[in-house]
Amino acid sequence: MINLPEGIYGITSRDFGHSHKESAEYLLKAGIKIIQYREKNASTRKMLKEAIDIKNLCKLYGAIFIVNDRIDIAIASDADGVHLGQDDMPIEIARKMFPGKIIGISVSNVEETVDAQNKGADYLGAGSVFPTGTKKDSDVIGLEMLEKIAKISKIPVYAIGGITLENLDEIKKINVQGAAIISAILNTKNPEETAREFIRRWNK
Repeated sequence: MINLPEGIYGITSRDFGHSHKESAEYLLKAGIKIIQYREKNASTRKMLKEAIDIKNLCKLYGAIFIVNDRIDIAIASDADGVHLGQDDMPIEIARKMFPGKIIGISVSNVEETVDAQNKGADYLGAGSVFPTGTKKDSDVIGLEMLEKIAKISKIPVYAIGGITLENLDEIKKINVQGAAIISAILNTKNPEETAREFIRRWNK
């Protein structure tokens, strides 16, 4: 089993004027060791090409490559893993389709945490911790619920949703594996330097 890195979990996006590949390059150059390709609206062929490009970059930088939602793209690009939401492919079927790979599950409460853990998830993405513009339909769970999830989880937990340099210390106080960041890095003038600052703050 691959050891999941502590600290900042980078997620690509084309919502802020960069391509997915450019987003991944900023994150990897800064030193982030786990990257998730997150695309909701492109064609399957375009997604596959982008996923392969990012997979190759991750290999170059010695980082783990995860595909969000789309297990077919994860399989076809030979990703290191897939991240599934509560409405995506059930984990027990995903495990049969994608044996020996990392499977992360999004959770927002204790019940989902216990279920994902019992079904063999490798890590959890817990959130949205704070309000976020990246995923407008997500419920805000707050720091209290994040702490409950982290306490009962026997597998790594990455906090996600509305995390910024200003509130990162609040996340660090809770015993989580790391924090997943999108807009607070990519929606800045210098994403690579911002990503470096997140890593510095986490390691402080």
